[in-house]
Amino acid sequence: MRSSPYPALPARALRTTAVLALAAGLLTAAPAAQADTAPTAAAPVAAKPYMGWSSWSMQSSKYPGLNPDGDYSYLTEANVLKQTDALAAKLKKYGYAYVNIDAGWWMDKTWKPGFDRYGRQKADPVRFPGGMKAVADRIHAKGLKAGIYLPAGLEKGAYGDGKTPVWNADGCTTADIVHGDLRTTNGWDSSYKLDFSRPCTQKYIDSQARLIADWGYDFLKLDGVGPGSGKSGDQYDNVADVAGWNKAIAATGRPIHLEISWSLDIGHAADWKKYSQGWRIDTDVECYCNTLVSWENSVDDRWDDAPAWTRHAGPGGWNDLDSLDVGNGEMDGLTKAERQSYATLWAIAKSPLYTGDDLTRLDSYGLSLLTNREVIAINQGDTPPAHPVTPSDPQQVWAAKNPDGTYTVALFNLADAPAAVTADWGTLGFTGKAGVRDVWNHENLGTRRNRITQALPAHGSRLFTVTPHGSAVPTTAYEAEAPANTLGGNASVAGCSACSGDKKVGNLYLGGSLRFNDVVVAEAGTYQVKVSYASGDPRSLDVSANGGGTTRHRFASTGDWGTADSVYVPVTLKAGANTITLDSGSGYAPDIDRIDVPKSS
Repeated sequence: MRSSPYPALPARALRTTAVLALAAGLLTAAPAAQADTAPTAAAPVAAKPYMGWSSWSMQSSKYPGLNPDGDYSYLTEANVLKQTDALAAKLKKYGYAYVNIDAGWWMDKTWKPGFDRYGRQKADPVRFPGGMKAVADRIHAKGLKAGIYLPAGLEKGAYGDGKTPVWNADGCTTADIVHGDLRTTNGWDSSYKLDFSRPCTQKYIDSQARLIADWGYDFLKLDGVGPGSGKSGDQYDNVADVAGWNKAIAATGRPIHLEISWSLDIGHAADWKKYSQGWRIDTDVECYCNTLVSWENSVDDRWDDAPAWTRHAGPGGWNDLDSLDVGNGEMDGLTKAERQSYATLWAIAKSPLYTGDDLTRLDSYGLSLLTNREVIAINQGDTPPAHPVTPSDPQQVWAAKNPDGTYTVALFNLADAPAAVTADWGTLGFTGKAGVRDVWNHENLGTRRNRITQALPAHGSRLFTVTPHGSAVPTTAYEAEAPANTLGGNASVAGCSACSGDKKVGNLYLGGSLRFNDVVVAEAGTYQVKVSYASGDPRSLDVSANGGGTTRHRFASTGDWGTADSVYVPVTLKAGANTITLDSGSGYAPDIDRIDVPKSS
């Protein structure tokens, strides 16, 4: 969720003008007590994707009764503690541990912010009459972990004409921590950009980190971070902020999980991995409508956007797909099939599993989705994140090879009508027989030869564990840049250090084409041809053999033009020599590294 400290417009809209009006004002208060809170013993932070609950989905929804005192009014101490109790009673034993308080805890119900005398966010006394430490203590008393939220930068209301002192930093004021021209930053321009070339700036972040550590928080979501959050350019580059928070958290001695948000720039993935434990890869999953989410806005975006990030996930840092709102039925705004597909993708992508549902009224189907131990084990175990092994067409297969030699395999029908989806064992790299277990239904389906096909409803899915009993598929590689190939239109050979042979064929646009000549197979049949490619954004490609009819496939982004990935496409070939043509058609296609063709169908 692109949760904001300010009232949100629909998920894909940027909020600027309203934010500027709401961010004005400085409330001063007596300095908060600096208690000596000892660090708590804990497992390594983010060794696996975290699990829990977050407040933003219900805060942002217009579902009747959720926000009775005005938009975003749901967030209160009473409601947080109610969800804490429900989490402890219903989900804790399955691994759900975090109770994350999102935007607005320092805002009154007109969204006027409150700060202490050192420019740090201060709990609104109406929303949180007991204060933030008391809430964390109550969460901890249930054996759970407490999470809190802050926006990037120095909030405008904390500036105080530059005269606000910085805690524990003699002589430092807010004028000493920002740029002299008061340039704004974050996804809503609600803060002044911090200038980390000035020695007082880190002291301010240290003071914020010390405060939330002393309150006892175990998790911080830093929001509006750029590049990302709908913004780019030097003004919105918050890498230094994230690094500053990393340093400040370490100095507290408390293991605090740092999660950054939202729609972060994949070009800075190395920075996000270095300085944080999780990063939101996409826009908000919430629809800002009369349900929590909707399929089109924006659950379905993740199938397009997650593949490029897959390689960046692992112990210590995970790709965050946002809240998993599948537990409340009608309030979620999804069909049962959509709810299962949503939960399936989150599990196999190794996204944190945190729901934004009302845990006090989970329906039986939603509870079964959130508490399926086999599905949770895929997300929490040592299995790698899955990725698409077929193109990002409406019918997709995602898979991951597990350390024990099995495969996690998911079938998705993202079309608006029922359709059959097939997982061909050739796309997993083997042929012959395999045992198949239906993970959601805890059912062994027996042995299947070469493939499994399932009829799926609109937006439906199945999730399997596949145990190979067959043999590896021998293939022949054909390099895109080979002199025997025929290039058409603007197609040309280019360097690519991540590609086989350090080269690829690019400029496949507006009729550009690449024809592989003399592709030899022993027998006629349909072959699963592995296409290795690079693409900085999702692009489509026409595939044909021997001058016959074309099939258009959509290829997910690989993250940038220097990173290669691969998917399998079915191609019908004759015995002997063939041609396989990859054509951009009237659009723009990915760059091609090579193809690998099985020696038998």
